[in-house]
Amino acid sequence: MNTVLFMMLAGGIVSFFLERYKFNILGIESYLLIIVPLVIIFVFLLRGRQVFEYDSDGEALNFKNRNIIPFLDRPLSDEFPKYKFISYEIVNMLFIKRLYVTISSKNNGSTMLKYEISYLTKKEINDLKLSLNKVVKANSEKKVVSVNDNRRILA
Repeated sequence: MNTVLFMMLAGGIVSFFLERYKFNILGIESYLLIIVPLVIIFVFLLRGRQVFEYDSDGEALNFKNRNIIPFLDRPLSDEFPKYKFISYEIVNMLFIKRLYVTISSKNNGSTMLKYEISYLTKKEINDLKLSLNKVVKANSEKKVVSVNDNRRILA
C-alpha cells in the first residue's frame, strides 16, 4: 500500500510538470495532481502503525505494533503476565482506532499502554475483544477466589 501511495505521488509530480510546462490544459487545478496524493499519504500515516499482532497463548499476553516502513518509527512490543492485565478500552475516532490496555504495576499502581489498531477489520477487533474479555473475566474470578480464601484464613 505504501509503495502504491508513493508511486501515486511520483506520478502526480511528473504529471504536474508535464501539465505545467508542456500541455497547460488544467491551469491552476494542476496543483491537485500533487496535493491529492500528499493528502492521501498524510491520512495513511495519521492512522498509525499498520501491523498489529496479539498473542494470548500461555501465561503471558504479547502485543506488537509496528509500521510497514521499518525506519519510520520504533516498533512497540510488550509482553506481560496475564494476571497483571486489568482492563482495556477501544476508542474509535472517525477513521482512527486505538486500543488502550491498563496493566498493574508495582511502582505506579497501574500503567496504560496504547496500540494503534486502525487497520484491523471488524471481525479481527471482535476476536480481540472476545479474547481480552476472557482474560479480564479470568482475572476477576481469581481475585474473588483469593478474597474469599483470605476471609477464610482470617476467620
